[in-house]
Amino acid sequence: MIASPDRTPLTRDFFDRPVLEVAPDLLGRILVRDSADGPIEVRLTEVEAYAGEVDPGSHAYRGRTARNSVMFGQGGHMYVYFTYGMWHCMNLVCGPEGKAGAVLLRAGEITEGMELARKRRLSARNDKELAKGPARLATALDVDRRLDGADVCGDPSSPFSVLTGTPTPSDQVSSGPRTGVAGEGGVHPWRFWMTNDPTVSPYRAHVPRRRRT
Repeated sequence: MIASPDRTPLTRDFFDRPVLEVAPDLLGRILVRDSADGPIEVRLTEVEAYAGEVDPGSHAYRGRTARNSVMFGQGGHMYVYFTYGMWHCMNLVCGPEGKAGAVLLRAGEITEGMELARKRRLSARNDKELAKGPARLATALDVDRRLDGADVCGDPSSPFSVLTGTPTPSDQVSSGPRTGVAGEGGVHPWRFWMTNDPTVSPYRAHVPRRRRT
């Protein structure tokens, strides 16, 4: 018999660790998003680690700004950013307060609230694509910058929590270069995913954006 996922919420201590410890340990955990439309739950299957001011690929590499300030705060909060003028992406802040670090949530499997996710992701060809990629995941969960800074560790007024779920054994975790990251930050093998899981997004190398003439 397969054991049911553990519904115990993760505590602040889980996130108060180095980003490269937290990132692979998030695989198999369950992200819960509550909203007026109803709850959605996602089993996390793919993440990327970003190590703040020592990481050229991180938003915090050049220090604190109004945009990235949540990354320098207490672990266990959501960092939401807007990119390419059209998409939102979700991150979980980790590490000690004052030292920026965050894990980008790249993909997952919708385990509850499937109908609601389908309504928000009308372009998905099948249910495996509902949260297959960071922008798709944020869209399925109706996440935007208004949720930047939300607590995921037990605040009863927060729209998020992260449950223990079923942690993925280390021999079932793959790693490789981060997707779409340029320069020195692109070489780090800090993308982690559940091996052979169909909801994991495909790897894409960075392609410079062409300026309009």
